Amino acid sequence: MLAVDLKNPKIASIRESYGKALVKCGAENDRIVVVSADVSSSTMTKYFSESCPERFFNVGIAEAGMIDTAVGLALEGFIPFVDAFAALVCNRGLEQIKTCVSYANANVKLVGTYAGISDYKDGPTHHSVFDISVMRAMPNMAIMVSADPVETAKMVKIAADYKGPVYLRLSRADMPVLFSEDHEVTLGKGSILLPGSDLTLICSGTLLYRTLLAARSLEKAGISSRVLEIHTLKPLDTEIILKCARETGAFVTIEENSIIGGLFGAVAELLALNNMSVPVEPIGIRDRYACTAMDVESLLDFMGLDPVSIEEAAKKVFNIKKAGEKKK
Repeated sequence: MLAVDLKNPKIASIRESYGKALVKCGAENDRIVVVSADVSSSTMTKYFSESCPERFFNVGIAEAGMIDTAVGLALEGFIPFVDAFAALVCNRGLEQIKTCVSYANANVKLVGTYAGISDYKDGPTHHSVFDISVMRAMPNMAIMVSADPVETAKMVKIAADYKGPVYLRLSRADMPVLFSEDHEVTLGKGSILLPGSDLTLICSGTLLYRTLLAARSLEKAGISSRVLEIHTLKPLDTEIILKCARETGAFVTIEENSIIGGLFGAVAELLALNNMSVPVEPIGIRDRYACTAMDVESLLDFMGLDPVSIEEAAKKVFNIKKAGEKKK
């Protein structure tokens, strides 16, 4: 599964992986089509437009029309992949997503690229800090969040094969390659990537590399941290989360999304509904917008999405857990 050298990771483009995976899937299934809002050079769907021009539709800068076009194609039996910046897909196209995709349970694949704060230089209008929160509230909507280029390619195939609406969240940033090609990705199933008994670091998306760095540092400090990747926010793998709650008794959730309605919200809701008293500390965007920056790494650090912040959160919940055990 994991195949990363944490000291010297190989870096690769998630966007490139997405574009090339679409070409491969399109060659295998002639029902796959792509609808773009004039961003094919940014999302790398230009590869699909070159290989399958008759199945590529550029509607221009018209996200709402792009969604409706995709729905029409889906009604005719095609499998449309709709891609634009996540902030624009989930805002400008929201009414069409709600009524024509979610409510109609249309077989449309919504791909939000430049997600989170990965479009660091364009500011809050182009950041997508609550797209997961919005899409998670949509009935019928499956949600997958990619952590690296290998997962991205596998998720494209999963989305194509899945019958129903999918939101696939992709980062603009080039990312460390974390997984080997035999890494298994199953819709609705989380993956325990590192064993641990003192607490669980639950991560979704591209902060996974930083989470692994934090886990290694915590191990040196004598704290055994399990790392659980939740790449599918919906349907949520409730079984594995509750298992980790019983076995480790403390959580840190890590996400490049608002903690309101994202991974933290999903985990906290699950624990509450199952009457489980487990300390949970969120690492995420705390009810605010991000600012512009010179690069994505410094912006992540500024927003508190860094390995040191993850370590501090882990130590906090670990101490709360130990204090609770002493009272018993």
